[in-house]
Amino acid sequence: MKKLKPILFLVIIITILSGCGDPKYEGDFSYKVEDFTFTNQDGESVSKSDFEGKIWIADFIYTNCKTECPQMTYNKQKVERALEDAGITDIEFVSFSIDPEHDSPEVLKEYGEVRGLDFDNWTFLTGYDFQSIKEFAIESFKTPVEKMEDDTFAHGVSFFVISPEGNAIKNFNGYYLTDEQVGDVVSFIEGMQ
Repeated sequence: MKKLKPILFLVIIITILSGCGDPKYEGDFSYKVEDFTFTNQDGESVSKSDFEGKIWIADFIYTNCKTECPQMTYNKQKVERALEDAGITDIEFVSFSIDPEHDSPEVLKEYGEVRGLDFDNWTFLTGYDFQSIKEFAIESFKTPVEKMEDDTFAHGVSFFVISPEGNAIKNFNGYYLTDEQVGDVVSFIEGMQ
């Protein structure tokens, strides 16, 4: 009977630990997105907790970008349309500005409006300094952000899928996104439903 108690204890511990995390949301990695409270395109505070329990797709852009960022935003719209076609309408789209000095809420709002975005599920964020967003990008998403000498920015072009628990679990190339890869994003998110 004494030998049974340690074994029973071990079985209970393993059972408890195996329940930690939700295997339904397995991706290629699991990076905890740090807590944040930033400012959206309407000048309102938005926190990580506002996305709790939701699947969201995040990226890092800036509105003065002439190369990757407009294409990334367009590709996120393609993903949104494909998700809607698949009957998935509860996904949030979040873009963190890496040029907070220029990208005020008003600038971000205009950037979205020009592209015909629906702000019901699209959020553009600013309201921090460059060093803070650089550290946030590296710590939470393991993606680089650098300010260049010519006042442009070098940054990763990934779309990150964040689980309802607030972990980045998968990324897709947001700049070079073929129709087949859009389908991969949709399939991955369908698997999370």
